[in-house]
Amino acid sequence: MRQQFLARVGVMGYVGRFAAALPLPVSRGSRVICRTERGLEVAELLGDVEKVSSGEVDGTVLRIVTPSDDLLLARIEKHRDDAYRACALLLKEQQLDVTLMEVEQLFDGATLVFYFLGETTEELESITGQLAEEYESKVQFRRFAESVMEGCGPDCGTDEGAGCSLNGCSSCLLATSCSASMEK
Repeated sequence: MRQQFLARVGVMGYVGRFAAALPLPVSRGSRVICRTERGLEVAELLGDVEKVSSGEVDGTVLRIVTPSDDLLLARIEKHRDDAYRACALLLKEQQLDVTLMEVEQLFDGATLVFYFLGETTEELESITGQLAEEYESKVQFRRFAESVMEGCGPDCGTDEGAGCSLNGCSSCLLATSCSASMEK
């Protein structure tokens, strides 16, 4: 039976059950990288799910957040804040009757999510599509996202992954540290 945890993911604080790819020395409050149906995300562990051998999981805990990940997260946050301001300005200019609640960029850098109150229109979808394209390319994450998602291969971060360890393989760690040091 694999370790399972309750973890909080995303800006809206979704709590779900996550299975560990490998045994991890973690406790409540640990920050981890996990794979969800949305992509790679940072999660905060809330506790172990003990004596549960079956049941649906919402994702996989891959590894503990590293110092290189923290550098990357700071960069993601800056560009997320820029995307928020740009979206708010466009909404005001086009006088759309919606309220922008939050913008979230996932750890993999390939997904930018806008949260609104109000009706979703084609005009609103057009604005968010343009902003997602602009800010994803500005951060230059497209190639990095592939490395983060696959690492040394589809089984990266698991027992089956050749050369993988608790914190990912050398390919994953290299991709993370290279991306964190890339210029804007």
